[in-house]
Amino acid sequence: MVELSRNDWDSYETSWDFSTLSTFSPYHHQPTLRATYEKVRALWRVMTLDVQRLEEENNRIFIDAYDLQDELTPEVPLSEITLTCNPHYRYNGSKTEEELEIQLLTDTIEELISYAIGCMMGRYSLDEPGLIYAHSGNIGFEPSKYKMFPADDDGIIPIIDMPWFADDAANRFVEFMKVAWSPEALEENLKFVADSLNPKRGEDPTNTIRKYLSVGFFKDHLKTYKKRPIYWLFSSGKQKAFECLVYLHRYNESTLSRMRSLYVTPLQGNIRSRIEFLDNEQKVATSASGQRKFQKEIEMLKKKQTELAKFDDELRHYTDMRISLDLDDGVKVNYSKFGNLLAEVKAITGE
Repeated sequence: MVELSRNDWDSYETSWDFSTLSTFSPYHHQPTLRATYEKVRALWRVMTLDVQRLEEENNRIFIDAYDLQDELTPEVPLSEITLTCNPHYRYNGSKTEEELEIQLLTDTIEELISYAIGCMMGRYSLDEPGLIYAHSGNIGFEPSKYKMFPADDDGIIPIIDMPWFADDAANRFVEFMKVAWSPEALEENLKFVADSLNPKRGEDPTNTIRKYLSVGFFKDHLKTYKKRPIYWLFSSGKQKAFECLVYLHRYNESTLSRMRSLYVTPLQGNIRSRIEFLDNEQKVATSASGQRKFQKEIEMLKKKQTELAKFDDELRHYTDMRISLDLDDGVKVNYSKFGNLLAEVKAITGE
């Protein structure tokens, strides 16, 4: 029972002894993500039933030893088998079997996306199990440890709702899936991922994944790490003109400068060009509905443009300060050093 429980605990990235997800174990890995998940899910059922059987066996031993047959029964319900892979315990409540299975699949896919982000950041690698980089200031970071799936150059990953950058999280996740499973199964695997993330009807799987990364990922990350995130969300504001994740262990005094020169400044030019293009398209549009469609996007982009300009001014200010982190002070203290550049400041620092 101890061994089974330990294996279950170490299958999740918050464990100090985490090596890799169950879906990446050579024993479970199949040609498609769906087949891989089905094999892992079958293992989880066996683990849960094994622990239940062993707990009931222990109960029988103690009941017999203390002659408690008239007072106790050995049976243990599934909801009391304390394994994370057991949905009856993990989601204790009134959900049906179908609802439990849907929730478990969704959480497993979100854990896969989190692991992929970790590989992008260089925290993990597809080349070897376990924690690869968790030092400070990007010192000693070794790109050669990420041959199958290269880690990001600087630990800055845009998570924007529009595909402005080739190296944003959504595009890099597609690359990750090409490497983690067969490229021939990419479309099937992306659809399997997207279908678990509550997609809109007819929505392209990549857009569903992009939406989750932009809207849902950081919320789930805060929940997983109990409001002490290891990937920090820099955000321009509620319009989400620009947002990116930064791996705190790779942050250094040049990070904000790189963020500004590689992403924020080019994005301002991209938005300006897009507005000019839409203005021209609106002028030649022959229908009222077409003109309204262009006008709606223009107004949305102008709001983003205004927000991004304000964010850029503040980013320039903090860039000049050349802020350094002392990881010994913890996430709460360090997260408060960046003013309004970061999202969820109050939730994380209480300020």
